[in-house]
Amino acid sequence: MTRTIVESKTKTAIIGFDQPFCVIGERINPTGRKILAEELERGDYSRVEADALAQAAAGATILDINSGAVFSNKMAEDPRYADNNFVEPPLMMEMVKRVQAIVDTPLCIDSSVPGALENGLAAAEGRPLLNSVTGEEERLEMVLPLVKKYNVPVVAISNDDTGISEDPDVRFAVAKKIVERAADFGIPAHDIVVDPLVMPIGAMATAGLQVFTLVRRLREELGVNTTCGASNISFGLPNRHGINNAFLPMAMAAGMTSAIMNPVALPVGPKKIAEKKAEVAAAGIILPEGMEDEAFVQMFGLGSTKPRAGKEMEAIRAANFLTDNDPSGGDWIKFNRAPVKEGEGRARTGRRRRA
Repeated sequence: MTRTIVESKTKTAIIGFDQPFCVIGERINPTGRKILAEELERGDYSRVEADALAQAAAGATILDINSGAVFSNKMAEDPRYADNNFVEPPLMMEMVKRVQAIVDTPLCIDSSVPGALENGLAAAEGRPLLNSVTGEEERLEMVLPLVKKYNVPVVAISNDDTGISEDPDVRFAVAKKIVERAADFGIPAHDIVVDPLVMPIGAMATAGLQVFTLVRRLREELGVNTTCGASNISFGLPNRHGINNAFLPMAMAAGMTSAIMNPVALPVGPKKIAEKKAEVAAAGIILPEGMEDEAFVQMFGLGSTKPRAGKEMEAIRAANFLTDNDPSGGDWIKFNRAPVKEGEGRARTGRRRRA
């Protein structure tokens, strides 16, 4: 049975066919997050730490750390900051140190820069997952020696010098090539986690069917674990959570064993709360005096003012239960049990003893 072992200093995550689905939290990534990139440029890691804690609390099995930041202000002062090979290596090392100082969740080191990958591997305690290698010869020769040197598993993305093929047979062939080249370096198949590349279903109607077929082939013919960028499937469409919630259990049933995704439902902000309160007042609804924002947003179905597990995590936990990867439904019951409010105890059960 194929099992990919990923470890922190004190905790082990197992990606495997007979294991609960592995959620790789994607939030610690400055790409497309302007505020986070600006904070990192100032040496402020508070949002990185908050994202690490929130994702771990939501149930992430592994935390991905991506160092792809652009330091625009420093770039104007020093041209070296225009080069990711200069920016990312020290940034990755610091991010890894900060995250593993506050959570014991195993890590995934994510960068296209060789120096950042090596710095992340050097700083990480335990056995992190490396993200990633592709079928491009230059990338294979650059990343696979690092995988061997540090004895870590690696995400293998099914594209090569020709780009991303729409033909699933081509993507399978690229994955097979990576597995075979890894074997040349003495890297076993169980340390390769293949990303077969999920296409947006809004652009390609067969995208879901393609990835399900690919995942089955990768499992049966290559014996490898699989992952994907889960939200790619719903890109550009309305109600993306609805599509993601259907896609993830279906992918799991096809044999997918992990996904890179956001496990957190982001908190409702003050602006949205104020807008809803104005709408409620305009409708003539009188709220209790001193009503807290958390009670208000829950009453009107807006979510929560605090980070919490997203709907995708609910779908994954249900699928784990249905596939017997949550024995007796313990995780499902724990996830759905209402938290005890401060100052309250749980109600006693059973018959009252007669006097």
